[in-house]
Amino acid sequence: MSEPLSQQYREILVGLGENPEREGLLDTPKRAAKAMQYLCHGYQQSLEEIVNGALFESDNDEMVIVKDIELYSLCEHHLLPFIGKAHVAYIPTGKVLGLSKVARIVDMFARRLQIQENLTKQIADAVQSVTNAAGVAVVIEAKHMCMMMRGVEKQNSVMSSSVMLGAFRESYNTRHEFLQLIGRNN
Repeated sequence: MSEPLSQQYREILVGLGENPEREGLLDTPKRAAKAMQYLCHGYQQSLEEIVNGALFESDNDEMVIVKDIELYSLCEHHLLPFIGKAHVAYIPTGKVLGLSKVARIVDMFARRLQIQENLTKQIADAVQSVTNAAGVAVVIEAKHMCMMMRGVEKQNSVMSSSVMLGAFRESYNTRHEFLQLIGRNN
């Protein structure tokens, strides 16, 4: 755990008018620093580490979808959480990606300070670069605490973002099938 980070959390407590020496706050700077390091551990990961060679030969050329991948990230503007789910699809061209690797790719990018729009694109670009797929689609739906806990305080708002690459961008039918399979196109 980073001692400088812990000290900075102590200074935040002082800045808020709190007494970091009171019983309930004695270990808070250390706990907060450890929590923030965990929430941002995506910075210590690389795509190569995450995939770890888990690409497998396959003659399947039909859509592969992993949906409802829960994600937890921190808004880079307010350092407040946004929480939601990602739906990721790709059309293989000779190789398929190990199933857990899709979720790990989502986590790696989500565990960095982010905005949802960039997170969506980073996931799509990563899946594309690893699989060389004919197309990649990513939809993320998330609730943002920066909008729920402060500011306009809209409790039921959900942000949706999508990135469509290759066949998902070029073909209405492919895009429509994906959206229908994830329950977003009635």
